[in-house]
Order: sequence, then C-alpha cells, then structure tokens
Amino acid sequence: MAVPKKRTSRRRRDMRRSHHAIQFTGAVELCPNCGELKLRHRVCDHCGQYRGRQVVKVEE
Repeated sequence: MAVPKKRTSRRRRDMRRSHHAIQFTGAVELCPNCGELKLRHRVCDHCGQYRGRQVVKVEE
C-alpha cells in the first residue's frame, strides 16, 4: 500500500489547492445580430455570423 514517506508541507499542500478557487467566468456574450448567447471569438450557432459577416449557412 502506498504511504507517503514525508509529511506534505502546508506550502506544498496550499499550492496544490490554489486552483480549487478558480471559477469559470464564462466568456459568453450576446450575438449583436440575433441576440443569442455565444462564446467570444466564435461564430454564432444560431445565425452563423461572425464580426458582422455571414460565415456559415444556417438551415432553419
């Protein structure tokens, strides 16, 4: 059975847990064309536009 040879220091333990507090901020914004939620720097799934240009044909 694996048993640690030395005790983990508070510093090492806290450095490992530092990422536990990171929250997903959600790089989400509204599409200026249709108003649906979309990820930043991505083509809108609903209308197919990116930066004011029609990039993808969307069948409805």
